[in-house]
Amino acid sequence: MSYMERRLADMRQYRPDRTAPEDLEKFWAATLAEAKAKPLNDVRERTSTLSPYIEAYRVTYEGFDETPIQGWYLLPAFGGEGKRPCVVLFHGYTGGKGYPEQYSDLLMLGFAVFAIDVRGQGGETGNLLPQSFGMTRGWITQGLLDPKTSYYRAITVDALQAVRWTAEQPEIDPDRICVAGASQGGGLTLMTLALSDIPAKGIADIPNMCHMDYGILNSTGSLTEAAEFVSRHPDKLEAVLRTLSYFDALNLAERIRKPVFVSVGLKDTICLPETVFAVYNRIEAPKRLQVYPFNGHYTSGDHFRKMASFLLEPAESRAEDE
Repeated sequence: MSYMERRLADMRQYRPDRTAPEDLEKFWAATLAEAKAKPLNDVRERTSTLSPYIEAYRVTYEGFDETPIQGWYLLPAFGGEGKRPCVVLFHGYTGGKGYPEQYSDLLMLGFAVFAIDVRGQGGETGNLLPQSFGMTRGWITQGLLDPKTSYYRAITVDALQAVRWTAEQPEIDPDRICVAGASQGGGLTLMTLALSDIPAKGIADIPNMCHMDYGILNSTGSLTEAAEFVSRHPDKLEAVLRTLSYFDALNLAERIRKPVFVSVGLKDTICLPETVFAVYNRIEAPKRLQVYPFNGHYTSGDHFRKMASFLLEPAESRAEDE
């Protein structure tokens, strides 16, 4: 057996202990009930694009709090009047929703798209989340000492409300909504699949928010912000690890019941393969894993075609690892 074969075999067996706090289910039940009761206060306004084949709307809605979350709601301007499937997209850390034209590949496949900003990052969306303790650089250490005030809680609820908004749109078939994203967006995809019964399937590319107790020690990505926070405040380590555990897909993987497509790079130092496999190995729903042995924090080759094939498959299809 080659080293690469051994490495992959070890990862397929990697199953670290869950770090779930005792009140995890109670916490999410209360959070979801609060979100469901909150009005979206949404606004949908038609806008123009560079393509005559895109029907575009600028959308704002309120997610976790009163922060207006910005999004692009896009429909193919062709193909009839029937209800369409929709892909709800979450971007990677520090990014933004970009521009309508960049989603032309999905629109050409007949999918509607709802692409949102993650609050406070590189898009057009601000962040009204209150803060009662200092932060290190970036965003994830905001409210990091308490799961109720955590930035992760806010962005997770923002994502859940985006799916709720999509299901209410008259052009969309609520039974054919998919969630998708890479890195941070992949983590939000897994969280949404675990916490919402709306999505029919999900695509989590090189996902973050997985096995975060391992990541805070080893990742070169966003979790270095949490590591720096603990370096400055060593006495806060237990509180930080406890907060992270509420938003770790490792502790919610068994709740995923819809088909999911996951990708991983074996040379990824941001979302390390250990973190991705730790979650993937616990998912009991129909699942597919695309392994890129020589990739870091990116996918390559015909990956979009693989994603498109997964999107176009019937939701009940069971896929094999590749």
